Amino acid sequence: HEAFVETEKQVKERIDTLLSIKGKQSPESFHKRLGKIMWEKCGMARNEKGLTEAIQEIRELRKEFWSDLKVMGDADGFNPELDKAGRVADFLELGELMCIDALDRKESCGGHFREEYQEDGGEAMRDDKNYMYVAAWEYNKESDWTLHKEDLIYENIKIAQRNYK
Repeated sequence: HEAFVETEKQVKERIDTLLSIKGKQSPESFHKRLGKIMWEKCGMARNEKGLTEAIQEIRELRKEFWSDLKVMGDADGFNPELDKAGRVADFLELGELMCIDALDRKESCGGHFREEYQEDGGEAMRDDKNYMYVAAWEYNKESDWTLHKEDLIYENIKIAQRNYK
């Protein structure tokens, strides 16, 4: 099928690109650096400043990844380094998107606590009026995302601010 042929071609091109960079840093080193950014700036408690910094840092890390990655081995057999490199490339995009989504949502809800959106007693401050939707982000090209919203409609439960104290 034409779709399969095109997808296979894209995958081969990506593998060839990952193997041809010939940089100095392992996929693991990029993975650890991304993890540190995410842990420190997009964890359970986050804020606008940290999320904005994280987006920029991830974009810079992604540029570095695509210019200084070193993948040992080749594509002809089992290659866990190549597999890891492909996953880290995906994680860089996902990490950026998680930060963009968290920055876009100006409320605290569930396990996502924006430090600037809390009540006087420290409880999460929801904004159901503006954020009662499912967010689906479309990837257009590098660092270009489009938000699609699907409204959440509750018929059998009453939405209310929670208090965990």
